[in-house]
Amino acid sequence: MNDRELAAKVRSAVYLQCRNRGFAAPVDVLMDVGYLSKQDYENWRYGRVDYLERVCKANLSKLSLVMREMRSYAAKAGLKPSFCYYKRWETKKKNGQGRKPVIPLRFSKSGDPEIERRYATHFVDGKRTAQLKSERAAKLASQADSPSGEDEASNS
Repeated sequence: MNDRELAAKVRSAVYLQCRNRGFAAPVDVLMDVGYLSKQDYENWRYGRVDYLERVCKANLSKLSLVMREMRSYAAKAGLKPSFCYYKRWETKKKNGQGRKPVIPLRFSKSGDPEIERRYATHFVDGKRTAQLKSERAAKLASQADSPSGEDEASNS
């Protein structure tokens, strides 16, 4: 895939994510363009992989292009950047007591703070997020008003 095709795929992935969820995340875009499998993503989140770039099926130049294209599209579309702290999933409690330790995840081999911040930045479409919330609230309200609302809610 050449750079132009990749850029188009990235823009499409960001658009669809914002349309469906109200925000776009770099890791999801990497999955959408085929550079990261769901299994590799989960292995990284569970701490089985030391950094995300290790399991991406693209070189650093392509990954850099994906990130740059996401930021460019987000700026043109008026999306708001929002930092998201990624931590390891299912961390066991020590001796079964106290709080679970929070283990941050690494995205890059270098661990450069700027690169890490860029991978962890989601882009939020505030208008779409508000619209999705109001649609969800209206759906819940209509289910509560209908006599079979409880049955519908338990089936979904």
